[in-house]
Amino acid sequence: MTSETPAQIHHTVMRSQASEVVERGRPGPAGLPPPLVLPSYGGACLDSLAPSLLAPPDQRADWLPAALRAAEQVVLLVLDGLGWLQLQERAHLTPTIAGLEGRPISSVAPTTTATALTSLALGMAPAAHGIVGYKFVVSGPSGREVLNVLRWTTRSGDARQFLAPRSVQPFPAFEGVAVPVVTRADFSNSGFTQAHQQGVREAPWHVPSSIPALVRRLLLEGEPLVYAYYEGVDRVAHATGLGHLYDAELGFVDWLVGETLSSMPAGAVLAVVADHGQVDVGPRAALLAPEVAAESELVSGEARFRWLHGRAGRVEALVDLARARYGGEAWVATREEIVDTGVLGGVPGPEALGRLGDVALIPLGMNGYIDPTDSGDAKLVCRHGGLSPEEVLVPLLVAGAL
Repeated sequence: MTSETPAQIHHTVMRSQASEVVERGRPGPAGLPPPLVLPSYGGACLDSLAPSLLAPPDQRADWLPAALRAAEQVVLLVLDGLGWLQLQERAHLTPTIAGLEGRPISSVAPTTTATALTSLALGMAPAAHGIVGYKFVVSGPSGREVLNVLRWTTRSGDARQFLAPRSVQPFPAFEGVAVPVVTRADFSNSGFTQAHQQGVREAPWHVPSSIPALVRRLLLEGEPLVYAYYEGVDRVAHATGLGHLYDAELGFVDWLVGETLSSMPAGAVLAVVADHGQVDVGPRAALLAPEVAAESELVSGEARFRWLHGRAGRVEALVDLARARYGGEAWVATREEIVDTGVLGGVPGPEALGRLGDVALIPLGMNGYIDPTDSGDAKLVCRHGGLSPEEVLVPLLVAGAL
């Protein structure tokens, strides 16, 4: 007779499902230490979803839920930050979503919005499209600067003035098909939108209650694929953690899913997916140790996938220092180890490779590493970017029109 509580048994089952979706790192010096996992690039992963949906029904991937493999019209509703494990633990709060059929699939790495949404829209691994994190190094007016991809800013200001988004990421979205994108009007023409959604047709909304109405109109016009995006879950998790306000937001997105389903014409299929999950880090995120920060010329990435850029001639010293300081609580990996292990889904080209740091800090537990020069970084409660199952696993859940 088991001594585990029902909650513990449930958690064990969820972990078992995780192991079926994500890949373990290869053993050896460059492998991922447990519990870190690799995304399932080329398989049940965000980078394979759009190409399969754009293919004729009889050519779609067999890992897709059956309803998606046969659908003539698909709505892909992306709920930013809604991880599979967090959703399963709160199924009682989301009766509509809980009634959908589907499975967990994997995000990409880093498990951050900038990288994951680009992989989703382009059907490419991060190594191929080059948006290799939330923040990475570019050439700016004052030399090497760190680009905040979502804001498209550096310390020099609006990076669109000197760094065209299409020069950073040149590939068209959705294989060049002008897919309609239902998204917040504020995101229109932003640097990041230009970088990862080239060639789409925007259908902007000002309040999220407009999403179902816009989706319905596009389907009635005959669109075979409609992409819709809502970021509320991620915003709440960052600001307040996985508490009662997060639970309230899940109730809202459950309504949003139900209302979208109700608005869709017969024959259309709704697919709910997310870009990444979350971990509640809270006070466990700490400033980089002063000696590590002092040895770093620049700091990029984010707290759960932190890149350190060494000073000229001092890279080996930085690696040794980082391993001595953080080796017991993080995977401390060089740029070469990150690439060799397959974390980015391949070998980046020379330009994208130059955007990476010299050494990465990827937490093994629920902690993170804060850039001491970024005051906003310290305010987040939930975080993502790392390689835990909580961050890597995302839902792919489907239902036909009600």
